[in-house]
Amino acid sequence: MSTGTLNTRPPMPGAELFINNVDSAPAYWWLDTLWIILAEAKDTGGRFSMMEELAPKDSGPGPHKHTWSDETYYMLDGEITFLVNDEIKTARTGDYVMVPRNTRHAFRVTSDTARFLNSYTPASLEAALVELATPATERVLPPKNASPNIKMTPELLSRYGMDILPGPDPLRPELAVLAA
Repeated sequence: MSTGTLNTRPPMPGAELFINNVDSAPAYWWLDTLWIILAEAKDTGGRFSMMEELAPKDSGPGPHKHTWSDETYYMLDGEITFLVNDEIKTARTGDYVMVPRNTRHAFRVTSDTARFLNSYTPASLEAALVELATPATERVLPPKNASPNIKMTPELLSRYGMDILPGPDPLRPELAVLAA
């Protein structure tokens, strides 16, 4: 019910309407993936960020955790196998996945490509794209070596609220054979 009084307080940062379109939002190539930033910290007052990603078969990060962001995925097309703590689960078109902060997780694209929405609450990883990734010249999967292979140092990981976790990656057992 309205009291008829006007709210004279200025809106909090990120409380204004914005519309970003997948065809014109900032796009980047990084880690063999096309990332399109639909909402970043400056749009939302830091409350969340959202990206659309197009990733090729067998791509995806090894075990890691986000120290201050919950991460979600909404599968638009394709299939991804997730490791969450010690469980392996498969997400397909139409599935929604939520990974709470400080949770060990990894994923691997198991279809030819996967297209999905990826969000962080609060905003975090999109800042790494802006700083480290290569601006995409087309909205397609990047050509091989389109972006530099950047070593995520402890300082960079800390800046974006991430930790790379040691130990085997059950989604990539072939890497254990190569390391032996």
